[in-house]
Amino acid sequence: MAISVDTFFLDPVAQGTLQSQIQRIVAEGILSGRFRRGEKLPSSRRLAEHLGVARITVTAAYTELVANDYLAARGRSGYFVSDTAPEPPDFPPQPPQQDNIDWSRALGQRFSGGVTPVKPQDWSSYRYPFVYGQTDPTLFDHASWRQCALQALGQKDFAALTSDYYDQDDPQLVDFIARHTLPRRGIIAGPDEILVTMGAQNALWLAAQVLLTQRRQAAIEDPCYPALRDILTQSRCRVTPVPVDADGLPPEAIPERTDVIFTTPSHQCPTNATMPLDRRQALLTRAREMEALIVEDDYEFEMSFLARPSPALKSLDRDGRVIYVGSFSKSLFPGLRLGYLVGAAPFIREARALRASVFRHVPGHIQRTAAYFLSLGHYDSLIRRMSDTLRRRHEVMSEAIVRHGLQVSGRGVFGGSSFWMRAPDGVDSGALAARLKPEDVLIEPGQPFFADPAQGRNHYRLAYSSIPSNRIDAGLARIAAVIEANDWT
Repeated sequence: MAISVDTFFLDPVAQGTLQSQIQRIVAEGILSGRFRRGEKLPSSRRLAEHLGVARITVTAAYTELVANDYLAARGRSGYFVSDTAPEPPDFPPQPPQQDNIDWSRALGQRFSGGVTPVKPQDWSSYRYPFVYGQTDPTLFDHASWRQCALQALGQKDFAALTSDYYDQDDPQLVDFIARHTLPRRGIIAGPDEILVTMGAQNALWLAAQVLLTQRRQAAIEDPCYPALRDILTQSRCRVTPVPVDADGLPPEAIPERTDVIFTTPSHQCPTNATMPLDRRQALLTRAREMEALIVEDDYEFEMSFLARPSPALKSLDRDGRVIYVGSFSKSLFPGLRLGYLVGAAPFIREARALRASVFRHVPGHIQRTAAYFLSLGHYDSLIRRMSDTLRRRHEVMSEAIVRHGLQVSGRGVFGGSSFWMRAPDGVDSGALAARLKPEDVLIEPGQPFFADPAQGRNHYRLAYSSIPSNRIDAGLARIAAVIEANDWT
C-alpha cells in the first residue's frame, strides 16, 4: 500500500530546515501509526513537486530516515517504512476523562495572571514590528555561532557537553566574564562571586528568592520591567513602587526600612533614563544608611553607540551591597537564555544552592558554545555591527518621529534600542496597539510597566532592534495616521 502524497504539507511557521521538517513529518507519521510498516513513501520527485522544494532536499531527508531505521530503500522500487521502524504504543482506548478537581481550592499558590505582556509569536510576520528585545536575523553571525556550537560538540569538549556540573558553571565562560566582560563595566570579581543563570530574568528571580521574605520590603522603579513586578508579587514580599524622573530612581524617595532596591541605573526600563554619577553615589549612600542591598539590572550596556556608558553602580560600590545582573540574551538572541549574577561570595553561595535545587545548572553545551563565541572575538564583532546598525536606525527614528509629529517621552543617553513614547491626552495605548495590528504595525502599550496601569494609559514603547531602517518611516506614518484618524473620547 502506498502513502498518499496529499498527507504531506509544510507548516509555513515551522522551525528548522526543509529537510528536517520532512524528516519530522515522516517520523511523526510512523510514531502515530498513520504510516505503517511496509507502506511505500511517495517518490522523491513527486514529493518534491508536491511540497515545492528541491528533489535533493527530499532525497537527503529520506536518506537520513534510512540511517535512523525509519525507512528502508528497496533498489529501484523506492522507499518504504522499515520493517524494524519504531511502532506506535498500543494502548487500549481510554474513556473520556472528566475533571472533578476543584482547582480553586487545590492550588496552593498561583503564578499566572501577572502583568508581564505576552509578545506575539508571529511578530516577524508583521511589516512594522516595533517590538523590544527581538533579534534581527540579518545582523546575527549564524556561521560563527554554528562553528562554535560544532566545536563545543567535539571530542575535546565531551565532558563540557555531557557532565553534570551539579552547582558549578563552565570555567571557560566564567573566566571570560571575569576577565573581559565585567572589567568593561569597571567591575572586578572572582569566580566565587559569579553565577551563570538562565537569562537576566532568572537572575532577578534568584536574587529575590535569596534576599526577600514576606516580612521584607523591596523598592522598585515605577515604571519598571513588568516581569520584575511579577517576580516580587510571587515572592509575597512587600513592594513599594518609587516613581522615576528624568534621571532615573530618586534616592530620597526610597522609603525607610527598605531591604532591597531594584534599579536599572544605566538604562532605565522602560523610560531609557540614565542615572548621573552624583545620583549613583547618592543611591549608594542612601542604601548604606538604610543597610539595604541593591540589585542592579544592567541589561543593555553593550548597546552604547551614542556615547560611552557610565560606570556600573557595582563598580562604585565599596561595601559589597550591590548585586549585578548581566545578560547575553539581549545582545545575542533572546532564545539563548544566558545571563549572570555578580555579588559577594556569601550571596552567590546561596543563589548557587537554590539554582542547583531547581535546575542544577545552565546546559553545558550552551555555556561552552557561548564561551567560544565570546573568546574568539565573534561577540565583539557582532556588537560593533549591531551598534552601527542601531545608530543608523536611531537616526532614522529620531527624524521620522519629528516628521510625523509623534512625541518622545524618553530616549537613551548612550544608545539602547527603543524610544519611550507619549501619545496625545485621551489616547489609550492599549487600544492604539489593537487598532495598529490590522495596519501591520506592532507597538508595546505602556500600562503593564506601571504599578498603576492608568498612569501608562497614553505611553507606549517603540523598539527598532528588529525593523529595517527602510521601513521605519512608513511604520511611524501609520502610527501617526491611526492616532489622528480615530476618536479617542
